[in-house]
Amino acid sequence: MARYKPTISYRLKEIPIKQIKIWKEAQARKLDREGISELAKSIKTEGLLNPPLVQKQDKNTYLLMSGQRRLAAMKRLGAKKIPVHLLSKKTEYDLENAKAASVVENIHRNDMNHKEIAEACKFLTEQVGKSAAAKSMGMSLSTLNKYLGFAGVPDKLKLLVPSLVSRDEITRLYFIVPNVAKAEKIVQRISSLESALRKKYLIALSQSPKSSHLKLLKRAKSLRIKQNISFKLSKTNAKKLASESNKKEILPDELASKIISDYLKRKKRK
Repeated sequence: MARYKPTISYRLKEIPIKQIKIWKEAQARKLDREGISELAKSIKTEGLLNPPLVQKQDKNTYLLMSGQRRLAAMKRLGAKKIPVHLLSKKTEYDLENAKAASVVENIHRNDMNHKEIAEACKFLTEQVGKSAAAKSMGMSLSTLNKYLGFAGVPDKLKLLVPSLVSRDEITRLYFIVPNVAKAEKIVQRISSLESALRKKYLIALSQSPKSSHLKLLKRAKSLRIKQNISFKLSKTNAKKLASESNKKEILPDELASKIISDYLKRKKRK
C-alpha cells in the first residue's frame, strides 16, 4: 500500500492577531454574529481545537487562508495572540487559490443560506471553472448551475440585458457557452431575431455548440415545438448519463435529448 502524503505542510505557531490580514472579498463577507458568539463560547470552554491556516506575506504580516470565523471568535474573546497553522513555503497558495480555499471551507457550513451559496458558487466558478468548482463543493454540475443562474453570469454579459437579450436567454447562453467573448459575439448575432426564434437557436446551440451560426440558424428555423417525453432508465444507465453530462458540462435531460435526436437522424439516413 502506498504511503499517504499530505498535499500541504505546516507548523503550529502563535502570532499576534493584528498581524493577520484578510483579503478584500472576505472582509466584505457578512459573518453570522450569533454563530460567532456561540463559537467564541465553545473556544472559551474547550480551547481552539482547529487553528486557522495562514501563510506569511511579509515580515510582520500573515494572509488568512481559512478560519475567518475562528479568527472573529478569538477577537470577540479579546485575544491578542492566536495559535495558527503556518504553511510551509513549499505548499503556499497563490492569492486566488487562497480565496478558493476559504470559500470551500465556508460552503460546507450547515447554516449558509441560498444567496450565500450562490455567491460562493459564482466566485469559485470564476476562479477555477465549473467542473473544479462543483467537485470542490461536493455537488453535481447541474446543482452548481442551479445555484449560479443569473447570479453566475459575468457582469459584462449582464449589461446586455434587456437591451439585446432577456435575462433567461443570457443565463442559458452562458450555461451553454461559458466564455464571455464568445457569448458576446453570439448575442450580437441573435439579438435581432424574434424571441421565439432566439429560443430555438439556443436549443440548437446546446445540441451542437461547435456548429456555425448559419447552420444553427437553419436548424433553429426547422425546430418544431418541443414535446416533453418521460422514460425510465436503469440505475446503471442513469449513472452513465449523469457522468457523461458532467463531462460535457450540460444538463442530463439535454444530453438525453441530443442522444435521441442523433439516433433518429441516423435511422432516417438508412
